[in-house]
Amino acid sequence: MTIQDSFVLAWRTVKSNKLRTGITVTIIAFGIMALIGIITAISAMNQSLKENFSFMGANAFVIRYKEMNARMGGPNDGDEFAKTKKGQKEKKSNLDKPIRIEEATYFKENFGFNRAVVSISKRVGGNNEIHYKEKKTNPQILLMGGDENYLAVNGYTLTTGRNLNNVDISSGRNVCIIGSNVAAKLFPNKPEACIDKVILLQSKPYRVIGLLKSKGSSAMMRQDDIIISSLKNARQYQSNNPSYALGVMVNNVAELEPAIGETTDQMRKARRLIPTESDNFVIDKSDKFAQMFIGFLAGVSGAAGAIGMITLIGAAIGLMNIMLVAVSERTREVGLIKALGGKKKDVRRQFLFESICISILGAVIGIFLGILVGNLFSVILNTGFVIPWMWVFIGIGICSLVGLAAGIYPAMKAAALNPIDALRYE
Repeated sequence: MTIQDSFVLAWRTVKSNKLRTGITVTIIAFGIMALIGIITAISAMNQSLKENFSFMGANAFVIRYKEMNARMGGPNDGDEFAKTKKGQKEKKSNLDKPIRIEEATYFKENFGFNRAVVSISKRVGGNNEIHYKEKKTNPQILLMGGDENYLAVNGYTLTTGRNLNNVDISSGRNVCIIGSNVAAKLFPNKPEACIDKVILLQSKPYRVIGLLKSKGSSAMMRQDDIIISSLKNARQYQSNNPSYALGVMVNNVAELEPAIGETTDQMRKARRLIPTESDNFVIDKSDKFAQMFIGFLAGVSGAAGAIGMITLIGAAIGLMNIMLVAVSERTREVGLIKALGGKKKDVRRQFLFESICISILGAVIGIFLGILVGNLFSVILNTGFVIPWMWVFIGIGICSLVGLAAGIYPAMKAAALNPIDALRYE
């Protein structure tokens, strides 16, 4: 009996026992669906996180104020120094210092790394309501103060209008660039008509000079709910954020690490730190937050794998029991095969093929359902259709092993039957 004959006989047997095959395939399919579904959903969330948190681009980073962990309380309260995490002596006067406009300006004027672009910005507040005639936005619009480089460094492009110019920046006059969501809310029929219109921000009139192209807002970040004015203009508003931020964009990703090294040196000069003092600022790559959240999701991936494996182990036990029942039911058939010259390996191969066919059938159905269920998150998060190809192949491989493991013992039992006893079996 050839391998092809064994496979054909195995497939006919699988098709003829529809109820038994259906139950086993369903158990395996649910296990694979749980595994692939959760992995697909996590892949969609990872993609959404990268798209939403990597808002500056792969070749940019931000310098911002960060509170250092100083030891508070105890006998050191009256001391001039406090210890940082690294154990270095650090002047208290250098800790918890916002980045001042003078320091940010010094850095921008003196940072000369290979034509890198530097932007100074300040977050004023994220609960602003913008008005135009009888229309208004939700009270969730972020007001940012920026300079001529803010759009380029932060990955924004203009749909229409112009960027902030030197006159806007030096005079601090009431002009602004608005995000696509703001324009859609105030000018629903034709957002491009916003140019040169006067809108109200905290009851103050602003002339719109530019409209930003949409960056794809989501539940995690609303990058299109923004209004940008000059730094000088934004300073008139009260803000809970006392610090300025600096954005740096280099020509390509390969220059990122060298630029960060030079940035550290230049910022230490701007902050007037002596060699024995630690940095009182932090440099963050644009994808830092995305990577942080993706790390949190890694544990969920492990749990998904555990759930899928537990289900598949149960499916393997069920499949083995069904194959043992099949051996008992088909004892006379095995005896007939052997009486006609069939060898032990032919019988063993046929039962193994049956077991593997059932497992792979369950894998295919489970993978298909898992991808569909997992991509519901893609629809919710507005990301592309996700297919975790690596896990698809892993799922097929696991199911093949499950079928092989579940079929070995029944196949060996069937192959060991005595043909005379088998033919007499009732």
